Amino acid sequence: MNIGIYVYPNAEVLDFAGPFEVFSTANRLAERKDAVNVFLVSEKPGPLLARGGLQITPHYSFADHPVIDVLLVVGGVHDEEMSKAPVLAWIAAQSASSKITASVCTGVFLLAGAGVVTDQRVTTHWQDIADLRMQFPALQVCEGVRWVDCGAVVSSAGISAGIDMSLHLVARLRSLDLARQTAKQMEFDWPAT
Repeated sequence: MNIGIYVYPNAEVLDFAGPFEVFSTANRLAERKDAVNVFLVSEKPGPLLARGGLQITPHYSFADHPVIDVLLVVGGVHDEEMSKAPVLAWIAAQSASSKITASVCTGVFLLAGAGVVTDQRVTTHWQDIADLRMQFPALQVCEGVRWVDCGAVVSSAGISAGIDMSLHLVARLRSLDLARQTAKQMEFDWPAT
């Protein structure tokens, strides 16, 4: 299973690093032979600066990534990404062919901009809920939750909530036991609900 995490300049570090850690840790702990391949994808090849000036080099670009089974779109300073037609088109295309599309924090704005979510239940960082409701009034924006699972689309609240959501995805895609083992290995207090 290929899990592609979309990153871009000024992406929130824990939005991608937290889920990456969850999926890679779950992969190390899994007894099954169907390994998870988790990787970062950006629009163009080469390094980029995430929030706080952290330089990262994604594994792939839009031009050369493997087939994506689970697409995860992270948050951060997303305004410029929202104006990029190729980015929104790529998110829409990947979402159409993936089993699950997920977002962390303000990544849900990109899902909405790409037409992946239109009227579903979603969530985002508490500070961005009013903006999400204003920009996309048909969405059912949930407050006070760590993640919302609507089947093909899963969204999480801000920053560290992406870890909770990723553990939920491990439980959903593999097993609750593996998700609990992963949380324990990470020394992360995860309530599983």
